[in-house]
Amino acid sequence: MQVYPFFIPHAGCPHRCCFCQQQQLSGQLTAPSPEKVGVELDSLLPEQGGGEVAFYGGSFTLLEPALQNDYLCRVHPFVGYGRVAGIRISTRPDAVDEPRVALLQQGGVTTVELGCQSFSAEVLVASHRGHGPEATGFAVPLLRARSLRIGLQLMPGLPGGGRREALQSLRCALDLQPDFLRIYPTVVLRDTLLEDDFRSGRYRPLELEEAVDLCAEMLWHCRQAGVPVIRLGLQASPLLTPERALVAGPYHPAFGALVRSRLWRRAIEGLAVARAETELRLHSADLSDALGQRRNNLSYLEERGRRLSIGCDSHMAREHFALNGQIYSVQAAAAFPPLSTLDY
Repeated sequence: MQVYPFFIPHAGCPHRCCFCQQQQLSGQLTAPSPEKVGVELDSLLPEQGGGEVAFYGGSFTLLEPALQNDYLCRVHPFVGYGRVAGIRISTRPDAVDEPRVALLQQGGVTTVELGCQSFSAEVLVASHRGHGPEATGFAVPLLRARSLRIGLQLMPGLPGGGRREALQSLRCALDLQPDFLRIYPTVVLRDTLLEDDFRSGRYRPLELEEAVDLCAEMLWHCRQAGVPVIRLGLQASPLLTPERALVAGPYHPAFGALVRSRLWRRAIEGLAVARAETELRLHSADLSDALGQRRNNLSYLEERGRRLSIGCDSHMAREHFALNGQIYSVQAAAAFPPLSTLDY
C-alpha cells in the first residue's frame, strides 16, 4: 500500500523511551501544522489514487482531541475526491480506549499502528515504556471492534531481551491476529538513554549477524501465520550514519534484503548435497535474494562443500526453486520449529 507519511516527532508522548529519538530519525524537530499538511497533500497526492496518509513518530491519540481532529479534517477532502483511500496513525498501546477509538473512526482513520515493541514486562520496564504487555491485548480488540486495520511494531534486542524474548513477543503478537507487523531490531541512537547505557557497558546491542538470523526466523513464523511483515529494519536514511545519529547496533540500509536472503540460504543449505555440483533454478526476480549481498550465500555454501550453478526460469513460481529435479518452496525448505514447541 502506498503511504504518504507526515512525522509528528514525539508529539503526545508522555514518556521518553530509552531508545527513542524521533527527531534524529525523521530529520524534523517539530511537527508540521495541520495547515501545512493540507497544503503539502495537495501537491503530493495524485489526482486519483489509493493508499493512506500517515501520521508517524508520536502518540497520535494523546494529542489534544481538537488537534487530532484538525489533522484528520485536512485529509478528509482528499479522501472524498478519491485522491487517497484512508488515514493511518501510530500510537502507544496504553493510549487506546473506547472514546479515543471512537474519535479515530469518526475522523476517518482506517489503520492504527501500535508500538508495542515487546510483550515482556521486564523488557518494557527496562526500556522506560511506561506500560505493560497487557495494554496491547486490551487495545487490539477495541480497534478491531471498529473495523480498523491493526499493525503491531516489535523491537527485538531491547534491554533485557534476546532471542527467547523476541520469539515469545512474536508469538503474543501473532496470537492477536494483526493485519501486519513491523520488525525493527534495536539500534542505539545519539542523545538517548540507550546511548548512555551502551557507552557505560550496561547494554549490548545485537550484532548484525545475530539480528539477521533472528529476524529471518521471525519473518518465517509471520509468513507461516499469514501475517505480512511490511518493514524489516529502519528505513534507510542519510541521518543513520556514525557521524550523525547512529551510535551502534544492527542497522543496514538493506536489512530486509539480508533477512530474505538468509531464508534462501537456510532453504538451499538443507537440501544441496555436499561435495557435489548442484543445479538450482528459480525465478529471475528471486535471483538477488538467493545469491545474497555480494553473492555471499554462494560463498557461504561453497565453504561448506555445496557448489551451486544457478539458472533462471520464468516459469518458476516466486519463492520456489528447483533442485535435483524437485521443486521446493523457500518457506517449506527453510522451516523452523513452531513457536508453540520452542523451549522457553
